[in-house]
Amino acid sequence: MDSEDDMHDANDVESLDDFYSGETAMASDDDDGDYDFNDTDDSDDTTSHRQQQNYTILNEDDIHQRQEEDISVISTVLSIPKVSASILLRHYNWSVSKVHDAWFADEEKVRKAVGLLEKPVVHIPKNVRELTCGICFEMYPRDRMHAAACGHPFCSTCWTGYISTSINDGPGCLMLRCPDPSCGAAVGQDMINILAPNEDKEKYSRYLLRSYIEDNRKTKWCPAPGCDYAVDFVVGSGSYDVMCKCSYGFCWNCTEEAHRPVDCGTVAKWILKNSAESENMNWILANSKPCPKCKRPIEKNQGCMHITCTPPCKFEFCWLCLGAWSDHGERTGGFYACNRYETAKQEGAYDETERRREMAKNSLERYTHYYERWATNQSSRQKALADLQQMQAVQIEKLSDKQSQPESQLKFITEAWLQIVECRRVLKWTYAYGYYLPEHENAKRQFFEYLQGEAESGLERLHQCAEKELQVYLNAEGPSEDFNEFRTKLAGLTSVTRNYFENLVRALENGLSDVDSHAACSRTASSKSLGGKGRGGRGKGTTSRGPSRLDDSGHWSCEHCTYANIKSADTCQMCHQHRG
Repeated sequence: MDSEDDMHDANDVESLDDFYSGETAMASDDDDGDYDFNDTDDSDDTTSHRQQQNYTILNEDDIHQRQEEDISVISTVLSIPKVSASILLRHYNWSVSKVHDAWFADEEKVRKAVGLLEKPVVHIPKNVRELTCGICFEMYPRDRMHAAACGHPFCSTCWTGYISTSINDGPGCLMLRCPDPSCGAAVGQDMINILAPNEDKEKYSRYLLRSYIEDNRKTKWCPAPGCDYAVDFVVGSGSYDVMCKCSYGFCWNCTEEAHRPVDCGTVAKWILKNSAESENMNWILANSKPCPKCKRPIEKNQGCMHITCTPPCKFEFCWLCLGAWSDHGERTGGFYACNRYETAKQEGAYDETERRREMAKNSLERYTHYYERWATNQSSRQKALADLQQMQAVQIEKLSDKQSQPESQLKFITEAWLQIVECRRVLKWTYAYGYYLPEHENAKRQFFEYLQGEAESGLERLHQCAEKELQVYLNAEGPSEDFNEFRTKLAGLTSVTRNYFENLVRALENGLSDVDSHAACSRTASSKSLGGKGRGGRGKGTTSRGPSRLDDSGHWSCEHCTYANIKSADTCQMCHQHRG
């Protein structure tokens, strides 16, 4: 839902940039399973892909520099003033190639469309000392009159008012033309600098700078509130995920927060569903009934079947059959039953209403299931970001002193927390993916839940190690003999978890196509082995994972919040739900 909370939580920009560009190096770990989560070749390919960053983050100075370079190129190649080059580029959305193509195809047509005149249309003799302003019609000395390339003269006061009004109206001032109604000559920045007050000059320069980003299809502003960075993206280069220097990650294509492996269409539907009134109506339909008189929805959460509507209606009725309470009494079942309702129900009078209410309830429960887990992982990611900040600001230095280790040797801890933050983001969006996965595709759903469960379990083990086990060494009085063992364990869990999630992301981006190929192989194999094993064996692809199954470290994952709890715990230490 609201993604603004996680925009500026991590302050160490360099670490985030290193992680997202694939510069972190983690220890590898071999772990055989039903699904090959530690395929070295695939992992190397993915890491290599991350290293090939397909975008550049630009600050204001970078934007100015690029803008001036493009203007200079056009000015040099076309042999025109820089002011004219700027007007041309603005007209063609700052595309140097488009300007070249159009100019050399038909220079005269381009000049006419843009308003770049080669010769003035008004010729004023040199011996004329006073001219009439075309706006106020007052006579002024020649040195107080100004004109664009067309030659139409206007006084300084009228020009200043005309320019200021245009600039205050917004970015449209970048396409300013001569005040003469019959003239289309462009007014460039050189006249703005001469005639406009300083405040308007700054506004114009700001509009021109923003135009370079907003009108260029290869660049966009970072959507984080208060961020002044822009992104230059190589279109068609693979992943749309961008990590800005402000530490906010977003999707280049839709500018929502980064949501790989879920596509932009699914994200748009999910965000709309979270903010729409449809779920409110579903809840009302599933948990309330309309007053038979005024039709206002009423929720009943306890008590007898005698309902009184709120003022001014005050209608009294039976909750079950919705009939007037004056027609009820002991003969109809008293306060806690209704014979009329039971009789009508047996005759099918309430079938359609009950069916609609049941459908709304099931739909609401399903949506709530996925949304709660989506939101829980969002909260977990926020906490992980805060823990990462605390780790970098305070605890790394403290641990370095306690364990007599240089901070450069403790980089594996930061890498683990960066991996946790990224995995929480991926895991969050897998719940949106699962919600829209067709229910009739059982094989894909089972495979998705298996991959998601394995990745989730691996993440909880990593989170447990980085959060709980690290405290032992932070609270130690002196160097611990087994610290190197902890280093190996945490680095290994980081590597394994990364591999789990890379396989999960790859599978979802491929539309779980492995299920189709696996099903085809299974059909071929079964047709060749009709006399084979009976039903007693269990196939490799049918592995199921219960919500509270113990993992290798003796922990069980909570079905509600996925927290890894110790074996002896009967309730989740995080959300206090009972063990499944």
